[in-house]
Formats: sequence, structure tokens, C-alpha cells
Amino acid sequence: MLPGQTPDPVRQHALAALTATFITQGHPVEYAKHMATAAIFQTDLELRNAQLTHLLGWIKQEHNPIYPDALALLENTREEFERRVQMDV
Repeated sequence: MLPGQTPDPVRQHALAALTATFITQGHPVEYAKHMATAAIFQTDLELRNAQLTHLLGWIKQEHNPIYPDALALLENTREEFERRVQMDV
């Protein structure tokens, strides 16, 4: 969680429930916590991707003149992110 963010009770409950499920399946507690975190993170990424895809589709259909700018903005964001990641390595 980022500084200043409040905990999301739904996410916390999901993490606890998923961790408990992995533990009952026989996974060690420490691994179960990491597995649950990874599963929730992956689901979050998939949701964000679906939201972005839907938004881009809507922009293309309803606001076609700005669609190329929206794509360029996304590409610039990706490039900037990659630069930051490479600097951290």
C-alpha cells in the first residue's frame, strides 16, 4: 500500500480468505501469504487492463479525433515507466 492510502477492507478480507484457502491446501503459511498477494495483484492488473481497453474503445467510438492522442499518451506513459524501471535496476 502506498503512504497515505487507507486499507481497503474488501481487499484485506480477500487476502485473508485466499491465504486461508492456500493454507488448507497444504501450503506453508509464509508461501500462502505471498501466493495470495500475487493472485490478488494479478487480478488487479487484469481488471485495470480491461478498464483501459474499454475506455480506449469508448474514446475511439465516441471521440475518434482524440483517439490517436490517447494512444500516444499511453505509449509515452509506458516508455516513461520503462525508463524508471531501468534506472532502479
